[in-house]
Parts: sequence; structure tokens; C-alpha cells
Amino acid sequence: MNKPTNFLITTAFIISACGEAEHSNRVVGELASDRIELTAESNEPITAIRFAEGDSVETGQVLVEQDSTRAAASLAEAEAVLAQKQARLDELVRGPRAERIAAARASVGGATQELEFRESELLRTREVHARGLASPDALDRAQVALDTAEANMNLRLAQLEELLSGTTIEELAQAEQAVKQAAAQRDGLKVSLDRQKIRSPVAGIAESRLFELGERPTPGQPLVIVLDGSQPYARVYVPERLRVMVNPGDDATVFVDGLDLPLQGHVRWVASEAAFTPYFALTERDRGRLSYLAKIEFKGGDRRLPDGVPVEVEFAIN
Repeated sequence: MNKPTNFLITTAFIISACGEAEHSNRVVGELASDRIELTAESNEPITAIRFAEGDSVETGQVLVEQDSTRAAASLAEAEAVLAQKQARLDELVRGPRAERIAAARASVGGATQELEFRESELLRTREVHARGLASPDALDRAQVALDTAEANMNLRLAQLEELLSGTTIEELAQAEQAVKQAAAQRDGLKVSLDRQKIRSPVAGIAESRLFELGERPTPGQPLVIVLDGSQPYARVYVPERLRVMVNPGDDATVFVDGLDLPLQGHVRWVASEAAFTPYFALTERDRGRLSYLAKIEFKGGDRRLPDGVPVEVEFAIN
């Protein structure tokens, strides 16, 4: 627990003890807001800071920009890969070109002529061998040449049949999944590029910046601290004697230092664990020293009240 919190708790006990008879339902605290730390996504240098400390900011407003050259290059590469995958898919969906089918038919025709020639050559070699004018080796070579021509003929026919049959379902499925994978990678890099600009997730106050132009933050390191909300809430400590009577939604009156009239609010949240717990058994005296952190929401005037201003809160307890 930090020193300001200790001081606040101590002050709450003192004031509560002194004014218990006069204001038995009143506790003290201060104005506070939820703090949001905006962190860096990469270690690229900061190229622009588009706010001054204390400025009011809107949801989605760009506060800090980091160098996006590397992220933009990666995105361009991913888009090129996606275009390549999509072109391949389009090619498979369209099927073989007419020119490729014509070339395959021509190859089958050439293979057919080669096969017919080898068959005639084998017949002539056999006749010559039967007369004893050709060696057995010549007959074997003619047979091998015929077998080769027949195998080539079968290959060309299979290639032509493949082109005429078109794309298989499995090939289309593989191409479609490749396109989806490339698109997912592209989308992820788009997010990385967009996060080179640090935007405020809420409307509030830009309290402080933790880096300057040209500095390189490490990924996950806070760059900006934003205070959430159009109006802070009252952060008070409820003593143990009042805790059972204070619940979320209960009405409360907030007295802010510097304002003549009190503000009406309600209890937003009360901690379930005490802010101070004795080390040993909770005797009756020890229980009286317990306090519970609570947040009181209220509606202020036309302008946002500053954080850290002391307040007193009186609960509507019958």
C-alpha cells in the first residue's frame, strides 16, 4: 500500500472518529478516475505526439504515432502473396486453357505416329531376322523402341485426359484454404500497421506522456496515461461499522471542497476485502479499524472536476 493511500485511510479514521456524533454516516476521500495505460505494440521510434498533457480526448483519437515503414512493407508483401494465391484459385476454377488442350492433343498425335512407326519397324526387323540377315540385338532394340513409344503414348493420353477432366475438388479446396490463410495473414498485418497509431479507447483526459519524439519504447511499455470518464468519482473508505449498511446502488451526498452545494450520487462499488486487516485475531477493537474502499458516482456541473480534490460523502442510511 502506498503512502498517499495510508495517509488517506489515516485521515478517514481521524475525521470519522471526531465527527462520529455529528455525521455518523459521513466518510472522507478524494476525487479519482480510472487510469488507462496505453502501451506500445512495437519498438519502432515515435514519430508524432498529437496531444498535450491535460487535454480532453475523444474515443478513437490518435495520441501517439510510431514509425510504420516496416509494418507497411510487411503488409504489402502479404497483399502480394494473397493476390498470387487468388490468381491460382481463379485459374483452377476456370480450368485448363484451350491452348494447353490443343497442345496436349498434338502431343497425343505425335506419340501415335511414333508408336505406329515403331510397330512397323519391329515387323520389318522380325522378317529380316527370320531370313538370318539381322542379329538378335537388332530385334531386341526394335522391341525396346516399341515399348518406349507405347509408354510415351499412354503418358500423353493421360495428360490429355487430365486436362479434359478439369480441376479436382481436392485441388480447389487446397487453393481456397491457401487464399484464406493468406487473407488472415494480411488482416493480421493490417492490425499491426493500424496499431502503430496509439488511440484513446475512451473519452477522458490525457494525464501524462511517458516518451518523447524519437524514443523507442519496448513492446508492452506504457506510452500514455488516460483518465477515464467525463467526470471523476469519489473514492472513499467505508469504516467497518457502516459496511453492512452500504451497498452498490445506495444514494449518497458528495461534498466537494471548493463547491458551495453538495452533489447527489450513488454507490457504484464497494470492496469485499478490507483495506486494512490486523495480523492476529479480529477482536472487537480490531474490527473497528477495518475500512472498505468504495467508489461513488455523481453528476457534476458543466466542467470536469479535477482529480485529487478532497471530498466527504454522506450515505443515505436510515
